[in-house]
Amino acid sequence: MRDILDAVATGEVSPAEAEAELRGYARSGAGRFDAAREARTGIPEAILSEGKTPEETAEMTVTAVETTGSALVTRADDEAAAACRQRLAEEFPDADIERDGRAHTLVVHAPSYEPPALDATVTVVTAGTSDVAAASEAAVVADEMGATVEFIDDVGVAGIARLFDRLDEIRAADALVVAAGREGALPTVTAGLVDVPLIGLPVSTGYGHGGDGEAALSGMIQSCTPITVVNIDAGFTAGAQAGLIARSVSAARAEP
Repeated sequence: MRDILDAVATGEVSPAEAEAELRGYARSGAGRFDAAREARTGIPEAILSEGKTPEETAEMTVTAVETTGSALVTRADDEAAAACRQRLAEEFPDADIERDGRAHTLVVHAPSYEPPALDATVTVVTAGTSDVAAASEAAVVADEMGATVEFIDDVGVAGIARLFDRLDEIRAADALVVAAGREGALPTVTAGLVDVPLIGLPVSTGYGHGGDGEAALSGMIQSCTPITVVNIDAGFTAGAQAGLIARSVSAARAEP
């Protein structure tokens, strides 16, 4: 503790960094940031922009970069992303910022940040283009956890030959996230063709009875093939689960 306090006194460590080191979290005007989450669980702490003001999102993003060297912002609209860019330009002008407008994510890396690297591949598969937003969020999370991420789009069961055309690539993955709306059939069908852990991601596409992802969720839960299912549009959770599988695979491959 004395070393940390001395570092604060000399300016080598900021108060926020010191607090994160001592408590595991850092406080800001927008709330607490769990700076120890990634070390504790293997999953990076994400800043959910939805429900926050753009200024609160930006404040938390700055705190994340200050304490961990990186930030992952989810469900960020254009206004929140702009506020983050403005604050980061003031606080961390050399930071690398990647905005995925389809996934509604913002990823920030300080120049000194060393991202994790796993010897494992997560493949994200979508039934249709309408499923890309949730699927892309999953891909961003798995990528931040260090997995190699492949993306296979628009192979839904309405034209099932498209799935068969990509089966070799799908089977080569170490973990799969399969996103589908409507009746949610693609994860069930895919799981019957592969020997890879598969996470079903129901998406809120569709309309009428069972719309908004309800039919997709119900269909995946009732799947007769063994799959894991997350909540509707829960791309972050799907990506995190796939990333944890990738961590285990990578660790196993590293064993002598």
